[in-house]
Amino acid sequence: MKNPRKKAAPQELPEQDAMGSEDDFAPGGSAQSTQADGEPPSAESGSSDLVSDQPGASETDVTSDLSTEREKYLRLAAEYDNYRKRSVRERSEVGARAQADLVRQMVEALDDLARFAHVDPSTTDAETIVQGVDMVEKKIMKALGSAGLRVINPVGETFDPSLHEAVATEPTSAQEDDHVVARVYQPGYVFNTQLIRPARVVVKQWNG
Repeated sequence: MKNPRKKAAPQELPEQDAMGSEDDFAPGGSAQSTQADGEPPSAESGSSDLVSDQPGASETDVTSDLSTEREKYLRLAAEYDNYRKRSVRERSEVGARAQADLVRQMVEALDDLARFAHVDPSTTDAETIVQGVDMVEKKIMKALGSAGLRVINPVGETFDPSLHEAVATEPTSAQEDDHVVARVYQPGYVFNTQLIRPARVVVKQWNG
């Protein structure tokens, strides 16, 4: 009986690392040379130069901006101070001109008053003096009235506490006369819209 023929064992191939040979990872091998030849430098290698350059430039910009803003502030402050001084001066000049205009309107009345104040009483009768004083009063009131003065003489009008000051009361038998001004002790004055002096009056009072 013949012996069966033994099958030959398959020939084994030399083992090879799937990730590459040891020469690929050796110093100076293909892995390092690829990075040196083909890949860009890593972020860590270049970031130090960028960071070192930015702070110096930023401080320079901030210093320049602060200097510019400071100059703007100083210029604005100077302009405002000049405006304030000019406004004060203009208001003062306007007030002085208004006062001068008022005095100018009263000059003629002052001249008449001076003439009647220095007449010789031995040669001038009382009626002439009274007429002269009345004329001077009318001139003065005309000048003040054109400037905005209004006389408050509220006889027969209803008592107004914003314009009148009651110094006394007197009884009345008529209910419709209650709180009506009976007499004026002293007239009041309003200059434009400002109360200079309230009228001092006697007010009627109905007791029922």
